[in-house]
Parts: sequence; structure tokens; C-alpha cells
Amino acid sequence: MLASVTHILALTTILRRRMLPIPGRVTARKNQKVSASDVVAEAEFAEEHLLIDVARQLGISPKAADKLITCKVGDTLRKDAVIADGGGLIPNLVKTPRAGQVIAVGGGQVLMNAGDSTVELKAGIPGEVIEIIPNRGVILQNTGSLIQGIWGNGKIDTGLLRTLPISPEEPLKPENLDIEFRGAILLGSYCGSAETLNAAAELPVRGLILSGIHPSLLPLARRMSYPILVTDGFGPRVMNRAAYKILSTSAERETTLCAEPYDRFEGTRPEIVIPVQVAQLPSEPREIETFAPEQKVLLLRNPYAGEIGMLTHLRPGLTQFPSGLRAAAGNVRLENGEEILVPLINLEVVG
Repeated sequence: MLASVTHILALTTILRRRMLPIPGRVTARKNQKVSASDVVAEAEFAEEHLLIDVARQLGISPKAADKLITCKVGDTLRKDAVIADGGGLIPNLVKTPRAGQVIAVGGGQVLMNAGDSTVELKAGIPGEVIEIIPNRGVILQNTGSLIQGIWGNGKIDTGLLRTLPISPEEPLKPENLDIEFRGAILLGSYCGSAETLNAAAELPVRGLILSGIHPSLLPLARRMSYPILVTDGFGPRVMNRAAYKILSTSAERETTLCAEPYDRFEGTRPEIVIPVQVAQLPSEPREIETFAPEQKVLLLRNPYAGEIGMLTHLRPGLTQFPSGLRAAAGNVRLENGEEILVPLINLEVVG
């Protein structure tokens, strides 16, 4: 059975495809070195569409209204521009309610784009542009440590990684956030209070890496101006040993938090990148693996969501669980030594 992979790697080649949601303009150049917050492409789009029913406003048929409409597709019009004149002793004018561009005319109606806005695509990770995707984006490459998490608040930033003087088992509190951590990306633990997130914003920090976060804090975390990345789960969690070992031994190194939301369909997930210069490119991590004994795995469902263990045995055929579900399953030994039976669909390979 095939499995998705969560990357927790001390050294690997990192390739990322960064794409605009709509066609636009690529601003980066091939072979250009970029930082995580550099804009590599941008696109303009209309915030809303305006449908002006000329026939209805003039009280005439659509065919008659078409003869009175004076604008055409492609025209850029200011607010209160006259697009039809019904004539008569008392002026009967149809005007644009907002400035915009005409995109369709017919059937006695005019359709306009209004409120142009710009989408900026950030690099997301530091690296080199190795390929340009015309009108859509770029492919970036770098080498270094890569740790993927399970939740991010959508922000991106880079700074020096600093470790807090608390154990991984202790919850992060406002009094742990001293002025010496201003402008740093902090390796924290579990966060259970809004006061902690607000204290980090007041310093301010460049980013916060958490092992867990209370679910009620997610709306506030999304509003924070700095990136927040959760490595292991919701509720009180201790960071898995693999991620903690890499991060705790990388203090004072430049670190990027690309706290993008986890999206299986788009192939994006929150991740931490710590660049490492090497003479030769290491191998790229695989995105898909086949389940096999002795693999390190990440559990995806409660009550063990976010925990890492070792897949010790694959059960033949389908296994029936107490719920009545029959599924492919395997035995997993957790980091605390406990062994549990888990459906393979609830696992990801760590590598």
C-alpha cells in the first residue's frame, strides 16, 4: 500500500514549485537567488463583477437597450460614466456605479470588472530559481534541513532560530518571552493561552514553532502578523524527537518558516527550512513510499494524532477493528514503547 511522506530531514535537496492561482507575470529571473519573502510573480484580478441591467433601468426591451448602449468590451470607465441615454424631455441616463472595465455587452446588459487588486506570490523558501513557468511561477531549489508540520497560519518569515530555556514538556508562557528573543524565530513547546501569542507579537518575534496549540487559539493565531507553525498536533503535545533533535541543534542559524496551510490536493504544507551549503547535492526526498516494516511513521488520527512511531509489522489482508471497520493495518511502536494497531490509511511515512 502506498503512503504519503512527512519530511523530517537533517539534510536534503529541497525543490518547490511556486504557482500563481491565475495567469500573471513572473518577476523573478532564472538562476536568481531569492529569500523566502521575495515576490517571484504577481497577477491582477477583479475584486468583484458589476452587472448593469440597462433594459430594466430604462424600462425597454433588451434589443432596444442594446441600440442605446454606448460602451464596448475593453472600455475602461470612471464612476458615473454614462453608458446609455434613454432620451426624452427629462434626461434618462444609465451610469456606472463604480469605476471598472467592460468585459461583456449584450442582452440589454453591461458586465464590468471593478476594484482591481494584485496577488503577490512569495518564494516561500530561500533558494535559487532553477526554472521559470511562463505566466504562472517558478521552481526553486536549495539544500538544508527540512521539517514539515501539520498546521500553519499562512505567514512567511526568516530569522535566527533561538531556543527557549524551557523543557519540551513545559507549556510556553508569556514570562518565557524575554526581550532578548526580539526578532528571532523561537523554538517553543505547547501554547495554551492567547496571552502567549500576544506577548510574542509585542516583542515582536519573526516566528514561532510550536509542538501543539489549543484549538480555540487557531482564529487568533491566523490573525498574528508573524508565522506560527505547529509540528505535532492540537492540544498539549510534546514535540516528536526527530524534529526536536534537528531544531534544538540548529540554534543561531538562519531559519525560514513557511507556515502555509496544509493542503493535500495542492501538495502544500507548513514547513521549516534551515539552509545548509554543501559541495554536492544530496538526494531529493520521495513524496510517496510503500509501507514496510521498520519505517518511521506519523499518526494522523486521534487519540495519537501527531505522534511518531515505528511500523513493526504489516498485518496480512484486512483487519477488523472494534468499530466494525475492516482495513489494511499494521502494528506501530510509539516513542514511549507502547504498541498499537493502526489502519494504514491513518499513517504517513516519516523520511
